[in-house]
Parts: sequence; structure tokens; C-alpha cells
Amino acid sequence: MDVMGDKATLFETGRFVQPSSREDTDTPDETGEIADEAAEELRQRLAAEAGDAEAMSVLGAMLLRRGDLDGAEPHLRAATAAGDRAAANNLGVLLHQRGYADEAAGWWRIAAVAGSTAAAHALGRHHRERGDEPAAEYWLRQSAEQGHTLGAYALADLLEHRGDAGAEHWMRAAAERGHREAAYRLARALDRKAAREAGDDGAPVPDEAEQWYLQAAARGHRRAALHLGTILEKRGELKEAGRWYLTSAKDGEARAACALGFLLRDAGDTENAAVWWLRAAQDGDGNAANALGALHAERGETQTAERWYRAAMDAGDVNGAYNLGLLCAEQGRTPHAEQWYRRAAYAGHQEAANALAILLLRAGDETGAEPWFSKAAEAGSVDAAFNLGILHAGRGEEQAALRWYERAAAAGHTEAALQVGMARLRDGDDQEAERHLRCAAGGGSAEAAYRLATVLDARRPPEPAHELGEPVHRRSECEEWYERAASQGHRRAQVRVGMHAAARGDVVEAARWYREAAEAGSRNGAFNLGLLLAREGSDPEAAVWWTRAADAGHGRAALRLALVYARRGELAEGQRWADRAVSLGPTSVAERAARLRDALRQELSA
Repeated sequence: MDVMGDKATLFETGRFVQPSSREDTDTPDETGEIADEAAEELRQRLAAEAGDAEAMSVLGAMLLRRGDLDGAEPHLRAATAAGDRAAANNLGVLLHQRGYADEAAGWWRIAAVAGSTAAAHALGRHHRERGDEPAAEYWLRQSAEQGHTLGAYALADLLEHRGDAGAEHWMRAAAERGHREAAYRLARALDRKAAREAGDDGAPVPDEAEQWYLQAAARGHRRAALHLGTILEKRGELKEAGRWYLTSAKDGEARAACALGFLLRDAGDTENAAVWWLRAAQDGDGNAANALGALHAERGETQTAERWYRAAMDAGDVNGAYNLGLLCAEQGRTPHAEQWYRRAAYAGHQEAANALAILLLRAGDETGAEPWFSKAAEAGSVDAAFNLGILHAGRGEEQAALRWYERAAAAGHTEAALQVGMARLRDGDDQEAERHLRCAAGGGSAEAAYRLATVLDARRPPEPAHELGEPVHRRSECEEWYERAASQGHRRAQVRVGMHAAARGDVVEAARWYREAAEAGSRNGAFNLGLLLAREGSDPEAAVWWTRAADAGHGRAALRLALVYARRGELAEGQRWADRAVSLGPTSVAERAARLRDALRQELSA
């Protein structure tokens, strides 16, 4: 058992001047204090030799504090025999330091019965170390109820260990009396309680918990400073968060050094970030070692990166193995990548399991890939759930695929939401389809934005007519989604936006979107651009775009070209395009093209 408490508690007297905490022992002030202490010791020694019991107690305490157990013991025994309870407590401390725990407990009992709160605390801890919790609780409660800070903390610790609801009361009592570990543990308890009640580990930290973290951190508790920094960082108070991370890191908290590194990196200061990551990694922080590995990998220093990833792995951070797998995969070292992915996956790393499954699938081992996809998905990997959907869809197992797509979509996977939306459209469930398509479109999927626009477009009522019979064009929601998809390069959406612009009479805007779609390979875009140009009198340019559309398989474009060449008198070329239109269709176009072809053939044979 350690010496109990601070000097006032240990010696149960306020008569001693606290020694200076400064390290420079040659200062005049400290020399003066040493001289004063020596003079005080001489005065107490003379009084003790004259039979003063109180002086014996004080002198014994002074010698005990200095580590002179042999010199302290006779004075403490003499003072104890004279009934001094502080001497009895300190005699117990002395005997405990000598290894005589049971004899020490006997003297602590005498002092505790006489009203010594420090002795009651020491006796309670003695019984707890012996496994006698009822006796430990009794004496610790005696100490705590009389205002002894360490007694309150030790009682709280005992009750918390047993799951007793009274633990918080005594932890609070110790914290209120300035016990920094009690303040930290009270903050943690309040923090965890709030998370349980909210059902969310990421729930905001209660104000009271934050205040106790602050009190403990201000008293030098490095883990409290770390937690305080985390709270402030989440709140966006980065400068203050950095100050507490720095305080904690300087006191040796590796996690704070790592967090400080990330804060500096996000601020663009990678050099200083690396300094703190290095410090944390050398203290065994795997997260910092991974960060160093990633930093060196970005710089192309792959050997150094690999060394730090291995250090992270050695520190017990499974991300080290996963990152080694990523590094090897980027270098084309597929067997090594598989080895590291497999190691991380067996350790429960869900993304490593997904990456391993993808690697096996690409190698043609679908049988080996599926269990790893399943394991990753069951562990919470959204990507793995989506990949399982793709796997089942590829086998034609639509219901199984939909189940996994729905699971991934529920977790926010954009492409999975698109697939669910498409499936609901096929089933005729427009309402559910719209809900999923909105999620996917909101997540940035151009295809989902286009599909959502078509759903909304199909429901749109006819445009109301103006009093004078002119149509009134209001920009609808479906147009907004078409435009969003179009701006992301979706060719069919670009054509639709062009059509809406043309309906509004905005020829320039329509031509812009048709041209963009056509240049990206849309045959409908090319055909519509040709129509627009023809209406504006640009027949030669229209023919160029119709040729591009017809070459891409657009039957109506081929028919238009046949008509253009027929009007020009180039009957053979007109007949060739009419033949092309017949073969391309659709039926209505093929029928018209066939009549035109026959007419041109007769004209040519006349």
C-alpha cells in the first residue's frame, strides 16, 4: 500500500510547511526553507526529549516523511502510547512500509476508533486488499462521511466495482473536494450514462460531464485533457481543442499526441503533424503509426510507409495489416495484398474482408469471395452488402440481390438506393421507387436523378394555357432533376433538358444541351440537334448531325437523310439511306422509309 494521501492527510496535522516543488535546489528561497525545517526539527526534538507527546508525534512524522523509518518509529510509538491518534495512524503507515501489514492495520484501527479519518481510509483499503469488502466499506464510509477526500474516492471506487448506485454520490463528493481522478471518473460516468440514454455513442457530452473533465484537466489529468480536446474538436473549437491536446500530449498521453497530429494535418501543417505522430507512434499508438505510414505513402516513400504500417500492426492495430494490403495492391503485389487483407479480415476488419472478397472475385474465385462479402456485410460494411447484391444479381437471384441492396441503401449507399429504386419501378411501386431514387439522387447519382425526373415527369399534369392561348412554362421539379443529371454528364438527361428548353422556345439553350449530348455519343441528341438546325434553316449542318445519329443506329435520322438527298435530286444516296432506315426501324419509320425507297427506285428506273 502506498503512503496515504498528501502530507496534511498523511501526518494529520497542518503544522508543516509544504516543501517547494521547484526542481532548482540551489535557490536562496529553498535553502531558507531547508534551514527552517532543520530548525523546526531541532525544536521538536528538544521538546520530545523533554517528554512532550505532541512533539514526539510531529518529530516522528517529519522523520517518516524524510524516509528515516528507524528514527521515526520510537518517537511514533512513544506518542501513540501517550494517546496521540495522528501518531497511531503514522505508525501504521511506517509498519506498512516495512511490510507488516497486519500490525499496521491494528494501529490504524486504534487511530480510526479515536476519530482519525486518514486511518479509517487506510484501514478500509487494507481490508479491500484482503478481499474483505464489508469491512472495507464500513471503514471507508466512516472516513468519507467525515469529509476525507481519499476516503470518499476509495468508497466510490468500491461501490462502482460492485455496481452500486451510491458510487456516483461519493465520486461527486471526492470530485467536489478537488480529487482530480474522481472528477475524471465522474465525467466518464455521466458521459456514458448520457450515451446509453440516447442510444448513441456519438451523443453530445452533457455540460456537467464537460465541466468535470475541465476540472480534472485543469488539475493535470492527462486523459481528462484528451477527452476535453475531443469534445471541443467535435464542437469546432479547434484552437482550444489543440491547446488541451497539447497539454495532454506533453504529459505523455500518446492518444492526445496522435489527435494533435490530425488537427495539425487538417490545418495543412503536415510537418508538425508528423512530429506528434512520431512521438505517439514511438509510445505505441497504432493509429499514429498508421497516419505516419499514410503520410509516407502519399510521398511515394513506400518502404518507410510499410515500416510504419508494420509498427501499427505490432501495436495491435488491425488497420496496419489492412493498410499494408492496400499498399501492396497499389503496387500490383496481389499475393502479398491478399495475405495482409486476409490477416486483417480474420482479426475482424470488415473493410479488409470486403477488399479480400473483391480480390478473390477478380481472380475468378466467386465461391471464395462470397463468405468474405457476407462476413464483412454482417459486421456492418455497407460496400460489402452492395457487392453481395451485385453477386446475387449476376446469378439472376433477384430477390436475394434486392435484400442486400435494401440493406446497403438503408445505410446510405447511393448506388444501392438506385438499384432498389429501379427494382420498385419494375414492380410498379412508384411511391417506394421515388423514395429510394430521391435518396440516391441526393447522394449524387446522375442516373437516379434522371430516373426520378422521369417518374415525376410522368405524373406531371398538362401545362395550363394562357388566356391568349399561349402555353405558360413553369420550371417544374422534374426539370430541376433533369438538369442536375444533365450537369453531371447524363446524356439522356441532357436530351430531355434540351427538349424542355425547346418547348419554352429557348432555341440557344436547347441547342447547347443537344450538342453536349451528341458530342458525348447520344444519337437522340444528334438527331434532335439536327431537327433544331433544320428548323433554323441550317440544312447542311443538320445533315451532318443526322448522319452521326444514323451511323449510330437512329432510324428516324436515316429517314431524314433519305428525304434530304431525295430533295437534292441525289436519288441513289437517298435510296441508300432509305434502305438503312428500313433496317433500323422502328416499324412506323420502316414503313415510311420503304415507301420512299420504292418511289426512288421507280424514279431511278424510269
